[in-house]
Amino acid sequence: MKKILFIDRDGTLIKEAPPTYQIDSWGKIEFYPQVFQYLGRIVRELDYTLVMVTNQDGLGTPSFPEKNFWPIQNYILRCFENEGIRFHSVHIDKSFPYEKKPTRKPGTAMLKEYLSNSEFDIKNSLVIGDRTTDVQLAKNLGCKAFWLNNDPSLGKNEPVDKMDSLQPYIALETTEWRKIYEFLKTGNRNTHLERKTNETHIAIDMNLDGSGKTEIKTGLGFFDHMLDQLGRHSGMDLKITVAGDLHVDEHHTIEDTGIALGEALAKALGNKAGIERYGFVLPMDDCLAQVAIDFGGRSWLAWDVNFKREKIGDMPTEMFYHFFKSFSDAVRCNLNIKAQGDNEHHKIESIFKALARGIKMAIKKDINNMQMPSTKGIL
Repeated sequence: MKKILFIDRDGTLIKEAPPTYQIDSWGKIEFYPQVFQYLGRIVRELDYTLVMVTNQDGLGTPSFPEKNFWPIQNYILRCFENEGIRFHSVHIDKSFPYEKKPTRKPGTAMLKEYLSNSEFDIKNSLVIGDRTTDVQLAKNLGCKAFWLNNDPSLGKNEPVDKMDSLQPYIALETTEWRKIYEFLKTGNRNTHLERKTNETHIAIDMNLDGSGKTEIKTGLGFFDHMLDQLGRHSGMDLKITVAGDLHVDEHHTIEDTGIALGEALAKALGNKAGIERYGFVLPMDDCLAQVAIDFGGRSWLAWDVNFKREKIGDMPTEMFYHFFKSFSDAVRCNLNIKAQGDNEHHKIESIFKALARGIKMAIKKDINNMQMPSTKGIL
């Protein structure tokens, strides 16, 4: 089945021209940065059908004559064709004024030929556009969108509840075609995981290619602090919510979070093609933490750390080993941890930071070498 990239024109392939936003003269044409380079690589290296879908408000009226549109439109298509980038079809809605017609984005009437044809894989297709109507189009089609949000005020003008309802349909919010190419090349490394037992209920949202944004709520303040370090220093976006039986003790909350975190990371890594696989590091004040990791598909924990205190904050020090063992078993990695130092807080924090930096190294992908990092051919 063929996957489609439904691509908006203005604000996505070429820059828009305020205040009218109409590209109706030659002086208004400015192609989006790097669009030829990375859309060209998508065409050459990946298997997507390109379809242009654009609203051209009032096209054919005195305020926007077709004679001002078609020479420019044909020139734009010719520029892309000269770079080997060809659109399977072009769909233009001319509604004016802003009428809610089924042909106007986010309506799908212009795209019936793809929705009714089993040859096309709509679920795994994507919309690329710069407005919330493009994200709404993706929702209406039953797929996701790359939101080239180069004008943040566009989203701010939408009601909060509408933006919340559209958020699950945004595969990537960016201003760069390079990031779109890399996302398509390496795959989606976002994941959601829930783990529910009689003792804990854990929900994790993880993006391996994020920016280190975290939101951690386990009910244990020091554990939250350590998991926050893990997300921030690895570059992963990490949201963890835990409802555990803390009225009993901390054991199940910490152990099950380690299991769920490992399972989520394994799920996000997928088949591991192209990853660096190995990582290591890290000094912190009086402490030296050495954390080596190998996402080789086998679990093992080597632990050489001693603590002099029973607790750090509200977290028993005996549970640190248990957390890392649960994590390594669930993600199926080799984990070798050694730490020396005098300050117990610094000691465990340096371990979490070192693990985070090790993960960051190991999960990094080389988009120019998407081979399995193993002579076995599988990890």
